[in-house]
Amino acid sequence: MNIGKAAKASKVSAKMIRYYEQIGLIPAASRTDSGYRAYTQADVNQLHFIRRARDLGFSVAEISDLLNLWNNQSRQSADVKRLAQTHIDELDRRIQNMQHMAQNPQSADSLLRRRRAARLPPFCIRLDNLTIASRRRVPERCCAVLVVMD
Repeated sequence: MNIGKAAKASKVSAKMIRYYEQIGLIPAASRTDSGYRAYTQADVNQLHFIRRARDLGFSVAEISDLLNLWNNQSRQSADVKRLAQTHIDELDRRIQNMQHMAQNPQSADSLLRRRRAARLPPFCIRLDNLTIASRRRVPERCCAVLVVMD
């Protein structure tokens, strides 16, 4: 099947399929005589697996590890369980941070005030090693939440 049909069947956009192929998450698709990508049902199943893993919050690196385990016939169930438990632990940590933010909004306000006092732009916020710079007008309460996640 072509990339459009594979995208529809797997619920992964054609753009993302090309991206996953480019970064090596999935192998390069075979090509038809006219040069179009051709996908099998096994490819669609793998794309669907990737979609579900992304929906569950797994990173691309974690999905790569999961796919390696999925394709390894000699894998141990403990390996899969370890990877899943690591992800669950990270989700628990994030939940605790969010609960702390909800219970302590003053800490978010304090951090935002310190940034302003240091003349740092309030919309340049570091989130898990990712810097987001925005010139959009965002309500201060939203900014405070983002700042606390630093």
